[in-house]
Amino acid sequence: MFGRKDNNAKQRNSALEKGEIKAFLGPGSHFEGKMAFDEIVRLDGAFRGEITSRDTLIVGETADIQAQVIVGTLIISGKLRGSIKAVSRVEMRAPARIDGDVETPSLIIEEGVIWNGQVIMKPAEKSKKSEAGIPSTP
Repeated sequence: MFGRKDNNAKQRNSALEKGEIKAFLGPGSHFEGKMAFDEIVRLDGAFRGEITSRDTLIVGETADIQAQVIVGTLIISGKLRGSIKAVSRVEMRAPARIDGDVETPSLIIEEGVIWNGQVIMKPAEKSKKSEAGIPSTP
């Protein structure tokens, strides 16, 4: 409906998903609380709480996230329930299941994604990053 499945997109981001990740929550792991980070983080386990970053969050296919998410970029293939605010973009990749509203200047949705929510799209403004609600992390 919004786009076609692009296998090349996954290949283009393979370095992002594998080579540059600084933290990882693996399948079978469970975490509850607040997470703040400055580098790329990948979640494949269960997380409940709040996630804040200026950088990239990757939510893998096995992830089950229930959180308020405020990040620079979100790439999601797993389950997420909660609000999403991304300063740069949100990429929803099959077989993602998202229940929640999204605020971002750029939204990519692959065929096969299930999303229930609303979107607010405003132009990206680099000077407005601090006003976007993303605090600097320690």
